[in-house]
Amino acid sequence: MNAAPADQIRLLDVQALDVRLQQLAHKRKALPEHAEIEALTKDLTQLRDLLVAAQTEESDCAREQTKAEQDVDQVRQRAARDQQRLDSGAVSSPKDLENLQREITSLAKRQGDLEEIVLEVMERRESAQERVTELTERTGAVQAKVDDATARRDTAQAGLDEESATVVKEREVVAGTVPADLLKLYDKLREQQGGVGAARLYQRKCEGCHIELNITELNEVRSAAKDTVLRCENCRRILVRTAESGL
Repeated sequence: MNAAPADQIRLLDVQALDVRLQQLAHKRKALPEHAEIEALTKDLTQLRDLLVAAQTEESDCAREQTKAEQDVDQVRQRAARDQQRLDSGAVSSPKDLENLQREITSLAKRQGDLEEIVLEVMERRESAQERVTELTERTGAVQAKVDDATARRDTAQAGLDEESATVVKEREVVAGTVPADLLKLYDKLREQQGGVGAARLYQRKCEGCHIELNITELNEVRSAAKDTVLRCENCRRILVRTAESGL
């Protein structure tokens, strides 16, 4: 393949722009905010799970407290009715009086036991409520950090995307001045060679693979016509000659 030396030089400009696009893409992918958001999101998920568990516990305690208070109220009402019967003198049989007094005593003990249960449940509920409050605050704090990191990431990405768009337009302009067959070969090699399809021959060394040409290869380069498109014998990339090639 043949191409004017100026066209081959412009191919290096295309390569430089492609390298810049690769660098921008890597920088976008490697933004520190990505790892920060990932770690914070993991923490946030764990906190939300803990918060749901605490809210569930508080809700269960609330229902348990309501039930225990209802039990206390039922016992209290029954004891009040029995006491009223006892005080009214409606019960005259000694045996019935004894049974009624025994029941009042039993209900009093039962009420005391149930009130202890209510207190215990109230303590557990209060503890659960404090846990809910704590976890709600912690969740909000971490969410704020996630929002901040996300905003910083989005701003950084927007800047990189804007710069990439500018480089893409510049590449289109420069690539448009390179012969189609040469550009096609370059794009093919760039895909095969990790993003570098053309390299400068600098001081007798290929800047693509960084291997110095041997004497035989140098003689071949020296004898080649200026418009001949050369390929590096080692990496097979397009080898572009410049004034600094050391020939």
